[in-house]
Amino acid sequence: MGHRRPRPERLGEKLRQIRLAFELSQDLIRTRLGASHIHPGRISEYETGKRVPPPMILLAYADLAGVHLEDLINDKLDLPKKLPGNVHHGVLPRTS
Repeated sequence: MGHRRPRPERLGEKLRQIRLAFELSQDLIRTRLGASHIHPGRISEYETGKRVPPPMILLAYADLAGVHLEDLINDKLDLPKKLPGNVHHGVLPRTS
C-alpha cells in the first residue's frame, strides 16, 4: 500500500490568517491570488486542512502575504504578526 505524503499541520491555519489579515472573503481571496479558476469551496478546504493547495497557489499566498514559502509550510515557523511581511518577491532575470 502507498503512504500518504506528510502535510504541514499548521498550513490551513496560516492560510486563514493571511485571508483574515487582508479582510478578504473566501471568494475574494481567489481573485487576489489570481486563482479565480478554482472552486470557491477549495479555499475552505485549504483552510481546514482537508486539501493542500498546489505549489503555484502556495506561492501566490506567500507573495500576497510578503513571506517566504517556507514560512507557510514549515510548522516550526510563525507568520509575522503584521501582514504583509517584509519579503519582496521580485522577478529574477533569466541567465540563458
